[in-house]
Amino acid sequence: MLSIEHLYFSYQGQPPYVLNDLNLHIHSGDYISIVGDNGCGKSTLLRLILGFLTPVKGSIKRSTNNIRYVSQKNDFSHAGFPITVKEILDSYRKLLKIKDKQEVNRVLELTHMTEFKDRLISKLSGGQKQRVAIARSLCTSPEIMLFDEPTSALDPEMVGEVLKIMRQLAENGMTMVVVTHEMGFAREVGDRLVFMDGGYIVEEGNPKDVITNPQHKRTKEFLSKML
Repeated sequence: MLSIEHLYFSYQGQPPYVLNDLNLHIHSGDYISIVGDNGCGKSTLLRLILGFLTPVKGSIKRSTNNIRYVSQKNDFSHAGFPITVKEILDSYRKLLKIKDKQEVNRVLELTHMTEFKDRLISKLSGGQKQRVAIARSLCTSPEIMLFDEPTSALDPEMVGEVLKIMRQLAENGMTMVVVTHEMGFAREVGDRLVFMDGGYIVEEGNPKDVITNPQHKRTKEFLSKML
């Protein structure tokens, strides 16, 4: 579904590289958690998958272009106020020329936001705004969802409601690549855990195996800070 081979990237177009010789293969239904310290290249990798950036060397082969992205923080301030949850989803549906008006109701139900459909975006909590962002991405019935630390900007009590939606998507077979620091969630839900350091994939494997028995020194050092 998504094949990354010998990928190199630099914002200057030449060494030193931000990403170095990355190889990653993602199959339909996979839930891949990507972890690592800030600046190791995780978010850059997502932008390359989306096509926002172009590799210097190597390739990214996609079996679909229907890939959607949820970022760290979604305040929807660009949309203008006042605007309700349903209105912003409806405007996105029209923008993408999705004719089925019931699509908005479907994604509201999937993200448990139906009861908030007539609430102003400005009156939502951070967790609810993230759920709207997920709903917006689901409008196109994406084949791959990318998440860039979707809970990092949330208060602790709001994290659970976002993770609940992500767990549900995983259980429904959504292919997901998730940059995260939620190690417990990655261990429970993920199919694979990828640890990045300095632009390299240092270790990759079953989340429980990597977390309980890391093989690389840098992985051990990282996990000692996170667990």
